[in-house]
Amino acid sequence: MKILVINAGSSSIKYQLFQMPGFTILAKGMVERIGEADANLVHNYNGNKHVAQIEAPDHDAGMDVILATLTDAEIGVVGDISEIGAVGHRVVHGGEEFTGSVFVDEHVLDSLEKFADLAPLHNPPNLTGIRAAQHSLPDAIQAACFDTAFHTTIPETAYLYGLPYDIYEKYRVRRYGFHGTSHRYVARRCAKLMGVDKTQANIITCHLGNGGSITAVKEGNSVDTSMGLTPLEGLVMGTRCGDIDPAILFYLADKGYSMDQLNDMCNKQSGLLGISGISNDMRNLAELVEQGNERAKLAVDIFCYRIKKYIGTYTAVLGRLDAVVFTGGIGENNPNLRAAVCGEQTQIGIEIDTERNEAKSSDERLISTDTSRVKVYVIPTDEEAAIAGDTYELANADS
Repeated sequence: MKILVINAGSSSIKYQLFQMPGFTILAKGMVERIGEADANLVHNYNGNKHVAQIEAPDHDAGMDVILATLTDAEIGVVGDISEIGAVGHRVVHGGEEFTGSVFVDEHVLDSLEKFADLAPLHNPPNLTGIRAAQHSLPDAIQAACFDTAFHTTIPETAYLYGLPYDIYEKYRVRRYGFHGTSHRYVARRCAKLMGVDKTQANIITCHLGNGGSITAVKEGNSVDTSMGLTPLEGLVMGTRCGDIDPAILFYLADKGYSMDQLNDMCNKQSGLLGISGISNDMRNLAELVEQGNERAKLAVDIFCYRIKKYIGTYTAVLGRLDAVVFTGGIGENNPNLRAAVCGEQTQIGIEIDTERNEAKSSDERLISTDTSRVKVYVIPTDEEAAIAGDTYELANADS
């Protein structure tokens, strides 16, 4: 079965076409700048790359471009779109309703609209992508795979805030968590690398990119995670502030800041960018640190400190820690960060092997010493493969 995995953003559609059940990637790419005059297609197939300027006034047109590309006589990989049996969609927010991936029906679509106010930057474009795929591939199975689903096992003691309980009852204000598809994927890969069942391992997974989150995985289930009602809580990130005293916002409001200004500051002007005053890109900051830039060093140090702090907290939550996993663009590619986070952690059983940590490799690998009680791994995330797997399981559940 050929499964198309779609990740629709506000102005883009990322895609991968899998041949299942072998998880063979036939093609992948992205339609960028949807709705703009300079819309663009990047298409990778059979070891080749095709880039073209296109017309994509909306997501329906973007999907049409993707399907036309996949079936193109020269750069395509399928003879006809009817060969695509199912489409798996990444959806950021499933609220409390969806504890796993589901077939898309009208009830699901209605629910996604209902959760839009909890993820206003993500759910509306995810929903648009689903409708575009339904229009372009009316005979294909459509499945929704939720970033929040993996975190629905978090207990009340971890997901409720210290607010009046009726705020939760009225508005469902609680910790939802995000990056769940990634955390689930790398936690299960880690258990396999350790040679144990997922239910036999306690793992802390660190998804570190421009957005970042950490999850405590106990015996295969998420029991706590750093992001909350929104992706703003938790770690210091590229442009997000992460954990702060909420009274700071009241204080700044009294100083004349508007709600829009505070929202923009916390989400788009803070984090690595706000502290350094220069960049939200860890690669740029690493170069500046080498040049002696003190603000860049401070930003990186705070970033690492917050990760270390969460690892310590979640070690206490888990009771027994078996492994730590680094994933995401920063987690996979920054050995200095991993060394800084894992340094002086012998009290919880972490010992990093410097040579393993600094080895240049894109493969999943162990970077702790052979004598380290807690294993440390770098595992490249593959959310698309996880979505393809879920979609394939749903499509074959009744067969």
